[in-house]
Amino acid sequence: MSDCIFCKIVAGQLPSSKVYEDDELLVFHDIHPFARVHLLIIPKVHIVSLAECTPEHERLLGRIMLLAPRLAREHGLDSGFKTLVNTGRGGGQEVFHLHVHVFGGGDPAARV
Repeated sequence: MSDCIFCKIVAGQLPSSKVYEDDELLVFHDIHPFARVHLLIIPKVHIVSLAECTPEHERLLGRIMLLAPRLAREHGLDSGFKTLVNTGRGGGQEVFHLHVHVFGGGDPAARV
C-alpha cells in the first residue's frame, strides 16, 4: 500500500532502527517508546489488522509470537515483557498495518 508508513519502511523508503529482518518479518524500535525497550514486529506483507487475518496467516502469526520472547530476552527483558496488538480504530490502532508491540524495562510500560 503506497500510503502505509510501515510498507514504506519495509520497502526502504523510510528509515527505521532495525533489530531483526527475514523474508517475512521486520522488527524495529518504536519511535515513540512506552518503555526502555519498545519494539514493533511487523509482517512484510500488508495486513490491515489482526481482524483481517485468515487461516492462511496462521503460520506467520505463530512466527511473530515465537519471535517476541526471543527478542525480549536479547534486549535484556529477562524478568518479563508486555505484548500488545491494537486492532481497529476502536482498539487504539493508529497505523493500519498489523504490528505487535513488545515492550518492557521501566515504569512507563505500566501505563499501558
